[in-house]
Amino acid sequence: MSDVRRSVHNHIESHPGVHFNELARELDIATGQAQYHLRRLLEAGRLDTEELRGRTHYFPTGYETWEQRTIALLRRETVRGIIVVALENPEPSAADLAEELDVARSTISWHVSTLVEAGVAEKCYDQQGRSHITLTRPEETRRLLDEVTPSLPDRLVDRFTRLVDDGLLD
Repeated sequence: MSDVRRSVHNHIESHPGVHFNELARELDIATGQAQYHLRRLLEAGRLDTEELRGRTHYFPTGYETWEQRTIALLRRETVRGIIVVALENPEPSAADLAEELDVARSTISWHVSTLVEAGVAEKCYDQQGRSHITLTRPEETRRLLDEVTPSLPDRLVDRFTRLVDDGLLD
């Protein structure tokens, strides 16, 4: 295995769920070079991928699909915040999440839909018609929370989205 390929593989081992752009940026390698080595590692069965909301995330082998989706989502600051709130306060409402995270309800709704589609959370409604979320596998989610931290670019994108939602960039 070449030094660059070994670096790519080692980076994915230590940063499960890293997406393509982040990988190339953090390793400071050209896009084509990253594509070439990722393709070779995938062909050799040394990596798995998970496509989620327009991004391909890379994983060392051994993670099940639910874990891959959860880790990929935990790399996003707002989703991570929703999950932390749901772990601390089971069945938070969308209004609770928006207030706690200081994020627009529409942003909360979009991220909750992503969590539901990925099987990480379920949405239910109370007698007043307010939506609440419940994590499908809270203990496993808590364990995965310790494995991943959002990258700086992911945090910046989330914060930019908040500025747009708040109307500060109009």
